[in-house]
Amino acid sequence: MAGGAYIESGGRQYEGKVTAFVLITCFVAAMGGLLFGYDLGITGGVTSMEPFLVKFFPVVYQQMLDDSSTNQYCKFDNQLLTLFTSSLYLAALIASFFAATTSRLFGRKPSMFLGGLFFLVGALLNGFAVNVEMLIIGRIFLGFGVGYCNQSVPIYLSEMAPAKIRGALNIGFQMMITIGILGANLINYATSKYKNGWRVSLGVGAVPAVLLCVGSLFLEETPNSLIERGQHVKAKTMLQKIRGTNNVDEEYQDLVDASEAASKVENPWKNITRRRYRPQLTFCSFIPFFQQLTGINVIMFYAPVLFTILGFGNDASLMSAVITGGVNVIATLVSVFCVDKFGRRLLFLEGGAQMLVSQIVVGIMIGMKFGLNGEGSFNKGEADILLVFICLYVAAFAWSWGPLGWLVPSEICSLEVRPAGQAINVAINMFFTFGIAQVFLSLLCHFKFGLFFFFAAWVLIMTIFIAFLLPETKNVPVEEMHYVWKSHWFWNKYMPECEDLVAGAYNNSEAAPSN
Repeated sequence: MAGGAYIESGGRQYEGKVTAFVLITCFVAAMGGLLFGYDLGITGGVTSMEPFLVKFFPVVYQQMLDDSSTNQYCKFDNQLLTLFTSSLYLAALIASFFAATTSRLFGRKPSMFLGGLFFLVGALLNGFAVNVEMLIIGRIFLGFGVGYCNQSVPIYLSEMAPAKIRGALNIGFQMMITIGILGANLINYATSKYKNGWRVSLGVGAVPAVLLCVGSLFLEETPNSLIERGQHVKAKTMLQKIRGTNNVDEEYQDLVDASEAASKVENPWKNITRRRYRPQLTFCSFIPFFQQLTGINVIMFYAPVLFTILGFGNDASLMSAVITGGVNVIATLVSVFCVDKFGRRLLFLEGGAQMLVSQIVVGIMIGMKFGLNGEGSFNKGEADILLVFICLYVAAFAWSWGPLGWLVPSEICSLEVRPAGQAINVAINMFFTFGIAQVFLSLLCHFKFGLFFFFAAWVLIMTIFIAFLLPETKNVPVEEMHYVWKSHWFWNKYMPECEDLVAGAYNNSEAAPSN
């Protein structure tokens, strides 16, 4: 396979090629993102289908019909309806902590398999649901699946990928999320014309679940996980296989050293709170927090509902969701090709600026048309302009905070705190995903068009946060990430003094951050 190269960082060179085995393995593992993406895309479409609302949420359906009783902002404001969406993410939050233990004790593969199995059960329960209780139970199982996959897949990808293309391969997870969203939007559009089309939409979630379950059975475990569980001979053989060379002694020894340091840690949850892990704890906490406050879930969860509220009509709203889903996929491809060339910081900063401008424009347009009383509509030309700016916003998220929100936390933690760090990342992500999903329709009802300015303000804050505190992490092997913090103007004060010498070597390497 093309790509014979040396992987440089920290004053060291790891010999290795980008092998076909690594690419295929990472592609199969990244299918875990299909589960999360499919659910993100399918939920908003299903909750805008009249037969689904009539069967499970008749109060909401009646509220939609009675235009005189409410304004456009409040048409879908119903806590039981939002609980259908948000219950998954509360379950995923809980599952992420169990997934961290499973991943550490039994490996990354079993976590991915369990994620697919949970999602399969949840999809079938939702597809055959006869009451709201069955729907919610199914959503809980879906949440367990999402929690396990979102915890294990990014770690698996970061550990398998060579440092030079780790960003691109890890973003494969986000790429699959966007493909799942687009596929769900297309299925919603096709099934919306049938009385029981919602059952097909929800039940088809079993397909990506089966793909992941079967695919995970054929995956190999990461060298890091094998060493962590004492299988050293198999780990070295696997490292040779994924790097395409027998000369892996130096990289293997670095992995062993990292594992030995990790084995001395009795409690990774307590360890990650130590001073030397302050940057990891900070970014594993704040990146998922900020990711949800970009406002992306306004589009991803409720795109059809939102477009219906804005007067697009049912078919037009579903097609608009398909368009934004397509933009999401294409823009994620931009990130795949750019993240290892231009780095994480540039994408974060450009994406933040573009999201900020787009949200302000959307807020102004909605405010001018609907005002505070929620009465109004867009003509075709105005609706097209609004859709363009929503697509610009989605594109910016898709090449910045979307993929990097999973990539950066998964690559910055050393082995002794990696499961804990990723579990914190997933848990906080799911907690705020749950919160936004649960309160968004109520916030829209009360904040009205000001909600878009609310999210824009958060985008400004998080962009400043990245500009000052996030160093560049491209091309740095995950086991040598501590050099990044030692050479950073702010985080170096948290690093032990004994690392001064190796930090000097890192400062002389091409991967050193510029700030």
